Amino acid sequence: MSGVQHHLLLCATPTKALCGDPAIGAASWNRLKQLVRELGLEEPDRPQGVVLRTKADCLRVCTGGPVLLIWPEGITYGGVTPERIERIVHQHVIGGAPIEDWIVRRTPFSRALAPD
Repeated sequence: MSGVQHHLLLCATPTKALCGDPAIGAASWNRLKQLVRELGLEEPDRPQGVVLRTKADCLRVCTGGPVLLIWPEGITYGGVTPERIERIVHQHVIGGAPIEDWIVRRTPFSRALAPD
């Protein structure tokens, strides 16, 4: 196993109206799970590393949701729909090219916080 390539955290169960429509969050989560499986991104022997996915209740970006946070880049996408999930996975996760128009926040990973 070559480690983790990306960890995708989707705020799919918003608790505030500003966070987005829960139905869109649920549909986006279902599409993300399906896509990661279909593309074999969670296979432990994947040379590029596995892609983890987590459904989160809150990512503390309480506007423009559902939101998707991608680590280690620390890029948060807003207005995430099942259609956007598809493009984000193909273009950003697999292709390495973030979709600038959909980014609502950048929170770079600090190596200082990483364990030795």
